[in-house]
Amino acid sequence: MSLDYTSLLLAVGFSAACLSLTLFGMWLTARSERFLLTWAISLVFVVGDIFIYDAYIDMPGRLLGIATLAFLLLGFSTMLGAAYQFRTGGSPMPRMAIASAISLVVTLPPMALGYDGLGFMFENAFAALLLFATALEYWKGRDEAPALTIGITALYSATATSFALCAMVLAWDGKLILGHAPSNWAEELSLIIVIASMTGIGALSLALNQGRLARHHRHNALTDPLTGLLNRRALFDLHGDAPIGAFTAVVVFDLDSFKAINDEFGHAAGDEVLRMFARDLAGNLRPADVAARMGGEEFALVLKRTLPETVEATAEAIRAAFAARRIETETGSLTCTVSAGFALGTKEGLSFDKVLSAADKALYAAKRGGRNRVTASAFRRAG
Repeated sequence: MSLDYTSLLLAVGFSAACLSLTLFGMWLTARSERFLLTWAISLVFVVGDIFIYDAYIDMPGRLLGIATLAFLLLGFSTMLGAAYQFRTGGSPMPRMAIASAISLVVTLPPMALGYDGLGFMFENAFAALLLFATALEYWKGRDEAPALTIGITALYSATATSFALCAMVLAWDGKLILGHAPSNWAEELSLIIVIASMTGIGALSLALNQGRLARHHRHNALTDPLTGLLNRRALFDLHGDAPIGAFTAVVVFDLDSFKAINDEFGHAAGDEVLRMFARDLAGNLRPADVAARMGGEEFALVLKRTLPETVEATAEAIRAAFAARRIETETGSLTCTVSAGFALGTKEGLSFDKVLSAADKALYAAKRGGRNRVTASAFRRAG
């Protein structure tokens, strides 16, 4: 082995160690992104493999050979689990366990029996398979951020190809027993590709995660945490600046006597009532419609491409279904009703504020009229 090869090997080790520390630090600031921790652990295995392999180069032996194979395959199996965890949010353990078990069961016995050439050939082959599988996970999740995920897929695939070349060269030589670390052009090429790919994968993955965190924060800022519906800010972000035309309606709902429910059954029961109504509201949405919790027990529904009769029928169906529902809580079962008011825009277009205000006035009329009813704005429009 040349000094240049050893230097490249150690450069990979230090780069992987730095990336692992970076990922761990990011996980500490965003504990919900657990794949960062899984990925950091995978790189710890890779770093361990690199330094064990460096020792193996100087002093070949079965124990060091077994250790270097085990660390590399455990690292790549964990990396596969991290990619799956990133894409789905699910547990990485099943994939990690299956991948590591199969690869270790096939690879370690030849090395333990002294057939180090065969062991390294199997190691490179399984490393390639694990990296291709990791690339496939990112390819499946490419819709999230196409440019970044496709770039990561390409880099993992390039790294996998370099390991496959190493396995092919060893197979072509046909030596089952080497007595030393593999030394050929494919090994040196693989190290160069790994260094380049690791840098690229690290940069693209960090950018991908930062984008996900930004979207997550924005989603939290625009979502009501209790019901999962949009909040008032999100509703105004969507409709606050656009004129409301004659075929767009705003419906405002308000739960009747909600304070009495909180007083009699407790706030936990009140929260369950709000969640139940939110589910009823969301269940009546068409793809173009938007539902939001405005605050407290008040909700809003924006219906597009609709007519006054359709708006009234939709609001009435929601009202009737909710009034008929018996809600089970920890302190007993209860029923609750809801009042609603709606308004439509005009042909010329009105501001969202004006249409919402008109729907609010119609809601107050429904409350004054006895609650548990739907009331239209004057002339069924906001003008």
